[in-house]
Amino acid sequence: MASNTVHPCDERLPTGQLLTLGIQHVLVMYAGAVAVPLILGAAMHLPKDQVAFLISADLFSCGIATLIQTLGLWIFGIRLPVIMGCTFAAVGPMVAIGTNPSLGILDVFGSTIAAGVVGILLAPIVGKLLRFFPPVVIGTVIAVIGLSLMGVGINWAAGGVGSPDYGNPVYLLLSLVVLTLILLINKFMRGFIANISVLLGMVAGFVIAATLGLVNMDGVAHAPWVGVVLPFHFGLPHFDPLSIATMIIVMFVTFIESTGMFLAVGDLVERPVDQKALVRGLRVDGLGTLIGGIFNSFPHTSFSQNVGLIGVTGVKSRFVCATGGVILVVLGLFPKMAQVVASVPPFVLGGAGIVMFGMVAANGIKVLSKVDFVKNHHNLFIVAVSIAMGMVPVVAPKFFSQLPHALEPILHSGILLASVSAVVLNVVFNGVRKEREARCEIRSAGHDFDGTAHAGEVK
Repeated sequence: MASNTVHPCDERLPTGQLLTLGIQHVLVMYAGAVAVPLILGAAMHLPKDQVAFLISADLFSCGIATLIQTLGLWIFGIRLPVIMGCTFAAVGPMVAIGTNPSLGILDVFGSTIAAGVVGILLAPIVGKLLRFFPPVVIGTVIAVIGLSLMGVGINWAAGGVGSPDYGNPVYLLLSLVVLTLILLINKFMRGFIANISVLLGMVAGFVIAATLGLVNMDGVAHAPWVGVVLPFHFGLPHFDPLSIATMIIVMFVTFIESTGMFLAVGDLVERPVDQKALVRGLRVDGLGTLIGGIFNSFPHTSFSQNVGLIGVTGVKSRFVCATGGVILVVLGLFPKMAQVVASVPPFVLGGAGIVMFGMVAANGIKVLSKVDFVKNHHNLFIVAVSIAMGMVPVVAPKFFSQLPHALEPILHSGILLASVSAVVLNVVFNGVRKEREARCEIRSAGHDFDGTAHAGEVK
């Protein structure tokens, strides 16, 4: 008899819960989302109003891409709980293009559009690489994603990189308060309250910080209530061949990182990703990048921060992230609201980031627990070397500083280095499985990988 039970990924929660959980996802990724336009705007010495527009355009584009990724549109969309945002892999190349005296921001948008088109066309080819991602590779990549992000959460907890008061004991204490509240809520609460533990922890931290005068709301007063995001706001894009080639490399880096992210999310929600789903997801990376270039934004990818949030809360509905997409669109159209969210201090985000990013690493370890390390000791070498490779950009940022600058998008991505290392070593030691065998192995591991037990689940 066929079961009519709705998969948790397709569960439609009540409107109030969708809104609250969606806001939680947006708060988690917001700092990372607005960082790219802030960095590029500062590097190009753009006026404040243009930087503000870039932020609005960025949020708007992230929301559109998230809606397509979660709900699906024709051949696009992995239909999993994924939040899309601007990739940091593109920051270096975009700054180089934007600050080049003979180029500029229109060349950034032109290369972004071209890379998006190429990405859409190449997605089916990249999707065929799924056979190279058995559990030993997936688990390693997921663990490295979490470990790589830990530096972000820890720096947030200290006040954020570049903060003049970095490491202020008050920042550290408030981060610890947020972290402790999240743990206590998960320990003693059940159901919906536990599912929004991260949001409640951050709200409490924000209130305490505001009480102590540590919240800067200056940008809220000066921001307009309504702002329209129009295509080609800065003018028609320029298509420089070298800039396009550089951004296509970034697109490939994004694909490799997204593959690991999609496999992680698929395991978390107990819907293992097959080749067809992977291609649909990668196409949105390309489409989101294309949309970004048209609407004055940048290359897009799935945000790993939100993978950790799924692991913490246990909420697997893709409609939660779709609601987050709607919220991002609204924030893009209402700059004053966006500034309110931007006022959340980094050290408040840090308390939440530590537990979320640690959860991603823990989930990677859980996948690796299903790998045979006894009969096949070669798997130990695969994991050991790949994790070490993934940590190089984290523990030694200048390790590759003497190599050509053009290689920066590749060598500065710990996730990419770990992925390439794990895939290559797995082929060397274990050979290449047939696609059907690899898919069955991934699905088998996925059945036992539900992201850990959650106090928030209704028993």
